[in-house]
Amino acid sequence: MKFKDHLVFNVSIIIILLIVLVGALAPDTLKEGTASVQSFITDSFGWYYLIVVTFFVIICLYLLISPVGKIKLGKPDDKPEFSRLAWLAMLFSAGMGIGLVFYGTAEPLSHYAISSPTNEIGTDQGIKDAMRYTYFHWGIHAWAVYGIVALSLAYTTFRKGGKTLISSTLKPLLGNSMEGRAGRIIDIIAVFATVTGIATTLGFGAVQINGGLSFLYDIPSNFLTQFIIIVIVTVLFLLSALTGLGKGIKILSNTNMILAFVLFLIVFIMGNTVFILNLFTDTIGSYLQNLVRMSFRIAPLNGENRQWIDAWTIFYWAWWIAWSPFVGIFIARISKGRTIREFITFVLFIPSVIGFLWFSVFGGNAMYLEHKGLGTISTFATEETLFALLEHYPLSALLSLLAILLVAVFFITSADSGTFVLGMLSANGVQNPSNRIKVIWGVLLTTISLVLLYSGGLDGLQNMMIIAALPFSLIMILMTVSLLKEVHQEKAEYESKWKKKKSSK
Repeated sequence: MKFKDHLVFNVSIIIILLIVLVGALAPDTLKEGTASVQSFITDSFGWYYLIVVTFFVIICLYLLISPVGKIKLGKPDDKPEFSRLAWLAMLFSAGMGIGLVFYGTAEPLSHYAISSPTNEIGTDQGIKDAMRYTYFHWGIHAWAVYGIVALSLAYTTFRKGGKTLISSTLKPLLGNSMEGRAGRIIDIIAVFATVTGIATTLGFGAVQINGGLSFLYDIPSNFLTQFIIIVIVTVLFLLSALTGLGKGIKILSNTNMILAFVLFLIVFIMGNTVFILNLFTDTIGSYLQNLVRMSFRIAPLNGENRQWIDAWTIFYWAWWIAWSPFVGIFIARISKGRTIREFITFVLFIPSVIGFLWFSVFGGNAMYLEHKGLGTISTFATEETLFALLEHYPLSALLSLLAILLVAVFFITSADSGTFVLGMLSANGVQNPSNRIKVIWGVLLTTISLVLLYSGGLDGLQNMMIIAALPFSLIMILMTVSLLKEVHQEKAEYESKWKKKKSSK
């Protein structure tokens, strides 16, 4: 393997190994350094994150209603590789996965009982505000970030016959420079953003599995336990990764959806069902009514509210951006044969509604119990709140084991998908990267997740992710402009040919 022929792979590996080395030898230095940079970014660029993510939402909505929505992501006779249900299961598992289980109970409860976005702690209105902002963080803004990257890649790869690389999507805008050093730098930034995003999610998964075991069996909640969990899961996801996209990831994604649906249905039925349905209906309306206001809320004159926005909204926007190369490439890979309009409908709206239902059931039930004085779930650590909620229902131990299994399978799916995507990114955009490259990336993902957990816990993981998201957000803006240029040029060429054909008759 010559260095110059595999520049993205080799340079990316070197950068990741350097971070691992610093984190292992000087954990405090890595923690303090990343915290300082993260603080500067959130303080100085919070406004930028709000504007740029809302810009992606607007572009997706425009493409949905525009005539270019009829363009197929592939050749005219290309058919989808997967059924709509399997497609939805795979994109949802990759797009949200562990995060939804980790925050499903904890986030609404935190907004209601600990730190409110509107200073309405513990009130009736506080319940509504908590749910509305949770929808905001996990709704169409998040999926628009994924959608822009995925759509750009799918159009470039399947419509134009380009490579499945971030740099390839920019060729219409930046020309042949994307074939040289500039293109490789962009792909390296994409790899780095992807690694930090996936490592953060793997950290969440390990911490929550640890939290569940600690809650149920008093197993210590510490780095050693998390180390053992990550090592075990690494072996499992590497075995899955070696089976390929059509088997391992597809089977795991379908398993995820079944396990999630079973847990969701049980809690929905055993909880306060009427309250959940009323809360969901009311807060969906509130979410839609306040969407524009929330999209641009930065609180320049209120330090307490600004601190909340930095800790939640800006963190989430950075998380989605850091995850977008991974999720975008994966969704693009499984979306061949869909039209732009079908793609945006399924990527933006259906997963958002599924997420809203999930938060309504788990977060809504937790807030109801706390509001009525039937439990103090908010006193538990974030990773334990789901298990503290399940404790209030019959067969709680069995439900908790089901939840741990769900997190573990989501964990395996995310890591499996991550190795696949990183293999594509670092191997010149090949559709099916070699097992050797997938194994290397699997081991490195595990290692960096462990090192960042060791050096700074979840805070260290989050800091590194926010740092990586900033440069990639600039690349995303260029991708969006490039995509708009291409689809409108194709539309103009089609209309010109149609007019000539009509006039010749």
